[in-house]
Amino acid sequence: MKVIGIDLFGYELTYRHGTYVMSGGRAAAAQEATVVAVRTDEGLTGYGEVCTLGGTYLPAFSAAVRAGIAEMAPALIGRDPLDIRGALRVMDDVLLEQRASKSPIDIALWDLLGRVTGQPISGLTGGIQNRDFPLYEAVPLESPERMVAFVEARMAEGIRRFQLKVGNEPELDAERTRAVAAAVPDDVVVLADSNGGWDVHDAIKAVKLIGDIPVYVEQPCRSLDDNILVAKRMSQQLILDECIVTLDDLYRAKYEAGISAINLKLSRVGGFSRALQIRDAAQSLGLKVSMEDTWGGDVTSAAVNHLAATTEPGKLFNVSYFNDWTNEHVAGHRPRSVNGRGSAITAPGLGLEIDESGMELLAAIE
Repeated sequence: MKVIGIDLFGYELTYRHGTYVMSGGRAAAAQEATVVAVRTDEGLTGYGEVCTLGGTYLPAFSAAVRAGIAEMAPALIGRDPLDIRGALRVMDDVLLEQRASKSPIDIALWDLLGRVTGQPISGLTGGIQNRDFPLYEAVPLESPERMVAFVEARMAEGIRRFQLKVGNEPELDAERTRAVAAAVPDDVVVLADSNGGWDVHDAIKAVKLIGDIPVYVEQPCRSLDDNILVAKRMSQQLILDECIVTLDDLYRAKYEAGISAINLKLSRVGGFSRALQIRDAAQSLGLKVSMEDTWGGDVTSAAVNHLAATTEPGKLFNVSYFNDWTNEHVAGHRPRSVNGRGSAITAPGLGLEIDESGMELLAAIE
């Protein structure tokens, strides 16, 4: 089997709840998603997706991601698509870093491997360990009252885990967090996620004002070094996200920042293969792991599903289905959540049938 073509598709993903707001004025009602189709000489196609959540969340943006894919794709034409490790080396030889560009290609190759073997990706990577799992939803940064109302509405739909967007004014962020914590039952998990929006001073102030209520704090500052400083002054359990990209980052996060969990995003680390590596290391280190990506639709949600399904029982913390947060669907809104939970996909590959007609063909590389 050989790769004979790699197609790039684009489509717009609009946010189900209007405008998605994070710290520092970062807000968007829509994001540009990119789907990669890796085509073979035997008529099989594998799909992967990446959506960067704008250009100020991580050092990646949609135009650059698409340019990176176009730069690497010619080097993959003619190769065996089932040699995934070889493809990773080829992509690394063409471009340094550029993890977000490599992610959808890697996911598409795993999808192809599953389609060829008749196995779900989860079956190829150790087997399903979690038949179902809890989903979380992010709560856009708003007034405390509106954030409480958002949480109450989503609890009515079955969600029991919430990631509150904070990271602006420490006093108001503490008020937001305390208001939501007071409004939910004891079995609901609440995280206050700054997305790196605080500096060291404001992060320390915020965690002191939040106090000892039962909430987690996620990614207070942008850099790992700053988060290590804040960790020494906080009483809450710390989760890190954006600043963990490599295994070195993971080890420092545990032993210097004292984290209890990581939030692992596919495109941040470079795709399914490298997410598995970091996920397995985190499990071995005794950490909880959340599985998601920066943003996305049906294809991203399916890739996240397979990561979640293969995580060690007891280590899985949170999972997101972005296709529940967005309006557009390229695979019939699959995977589908039920009452705030996802279930392991058992169909081959990603387990999706992709409708290319709803996307714009941006490039066909042969």
